[in-house]
Amino acid sequence: MDSCMNPSRGSASPFDSLIFDLDDTLYSSKSGIGQALKRNVEDFLVEKCGFPESEASNVNRELFKNYGSSLAGLRALGYDINPDEYHSFVHGRLPYDLIKPDSRLRNLLQSISQRKIIFTNSDRIHAMKALDRLEIRDCFEKIICFETMNPNLLKSKRTDEFPVLLKPSLKAFRIAVEDAEVDPRRTLFLDDNVKNVAAGKVVGFRTALVGKAIKSKEADYALEVVTNMVQVIPEIWLSGENDERINRTRSEMDSILATTSVGA
Repeated sequence: MDSCMNPSRGSASPFDSLIFDLDDTLYSSKSGIGQALKRNVEDFLVEKCGFPESEASNVNRELFKNYGSSLAGLRALGYDINPDEYHSFVHGRLPYDLIKPDSRLRNLLQSISQRKIIFTNSDRIHAMKALDRLEIRDCFEKIICFETMNPNLLKSKRTDEFPVLLKPSLKAFRIAVEDAEVDPRRTLFLDDNVKNVAAGKVVGFRTALVGKAIKSKEADYALEVVTNMVQVIPEIWLSGENDERINRTRSEMDSILATTSVGA
């Protein structure tokens, strides 16, 4: 398998780096993974926290709405939840076979010479499993994940000493900027969540909302699927040659993507 990493840079492009969300961004929200995750979280609330089964769905929804995740909400409310045990429960039993290799996406990523980084609220094990299923893990030089944003969480004996940090927290975004060593002004951030896109705009990213045909207020671009980058953001592929035009770039990229083989 050829590596996706490419050391060259397109100096005429406005972007030095691209930061991608993972779930529902690099693979479809229709895969079934999200629905399975929701069921697993509800099972966790019942089995590990003692919530009535009839209330689990509403509790999960309210925790996500108010705290960004059920784990963050439970710890904020004083539940002594070990993050590793939580992630093992809700992610460890996911049907990862629902995520299929995506050769079109792989070819697209291979064609991008700039730095490519994952920024996800998920834990590292889940991120690697999902990227491996897509067969694109080697396309990214870094994974910024739950552990990156919460390095002290397991060391704390008090649930309120280190609140869980996740997107769309601006603190989480600043950690990501520092860890990735990027210039936000020359970084494209792609995410399916409107709140995350808005936070990305606050820290200075150029932003793309994935999974939508219409831009949100804080999004510079809207992509119904991530591979629409070719049509919507062709300036990613601009080289330093003054006579290279965006239309030519788009045509060449369409040709590259049209030759993709079907993923196994």
